[in-house]
Amino acid sequence: MNTDLDKIKHIKEDIRTREEKHISRILFKNKIHEADGQKFEDLFSAIMNYKEPDFTQIKPWGNIGDRKNDGYIKSKGVYFQVHAPEDIAKSYPEVIKKIQTDFSGLQSHWSNIQEFYYVVNDKYKGVNADSEKLLETIKQLNSLKECEFIVAKDLENMLYKLDEDQIMAIAGYIPDPANLSSLDYDILNEILVHLKGKSINNGIEKIVAPDWDEKIEFNDLTVNESIRLTNGYFQLGTLSEYLKNNSDFTAQELRNKINGIYQELSKSYNGSELFWELVNEISPRSSAEYQASSIVIMSMYFETCDIFEEPVQ
Repeated sequence: MNTDLDKIKHIKEDIRTREEKHISRILFKNKIHEADGQKFEDLFSAIMNYKEPDFTQIKPWGNIGDRKNDGYIKSKGVYFQVHAPEDIAKSYPEVIKKIQTDFSGLQSHWSNIQEFYYVVNDKYKGVNADSEKLLETIKQLNSLKECEFIVAKDLENMLYKLDEDQIMAIAGYIPDPANLSSLDYDILNEILVHLKGKSINNGIEKIVAPDWDEKIEFNDLTVNESIRLTNGYFQLGTLSEYLKNNSDFTAQELRNKINGIYQELSKSYNGSELFWELVNEISPRSSAEYQASSIVIMSMYFETCDIFEEPVQ
């Protein structure tokens, strides 16, 4: 009997672990979508510092800049140049031009170039065929061992081959309202200011209170999301008190914003991905404390079906 119980326990733990890894990947993808410019370069360097102990990040210095080298592994002759435009689809003429000038600049300042990688934040959209051909041309003309793109999916694959603590250090810990000793009014205020700036259409108000577990199952949410919403629900007294004393943003206005964001996101996402995309849209920062506070707000409107769908028999 104990053996059967142990098996069930291990199965549940394995499911929970797989679900948490899936959530972690969603959180990392959110970081990628937010990372432009220096934020993306720092994200790439953080992964490389764990993956390759000999990796050295090169920071621009005075008027000499970084001499077209954003990081390298000196012992292997491996060099990296990082580019993170806001909209990759509109930037490919710029990308092609930049590859050419960056590699020429690299050659003029650095020696023993065996491999060259152009790290671009494509935000999971893929790269242009012409720029792929250009890297192949550079490889052939300069007798390089490798000359390739590193894009978002490659960084994700690198990250999730690292140790668990290293993954958490970069992707972040999964936010949970249970870890909040109390709701921080300054954080709530920043979230509301962030939401006020969003231009969205208001959805239809619903005043229903279905069975909680049925709604979780109906919307393809996991036990992870259910636990976090439940933990958020215990903080609603503080949230209600805050909204009552905040003349700039009423509970009704907040409901309209949250419902409008949900309606937009539900056109492209569902289940766990919809839940965590909603957390990401509500939170002005990707830190666990801000996201946990966002989940508290979501728990208020989850119960009344302002977000996620009412179970239909």
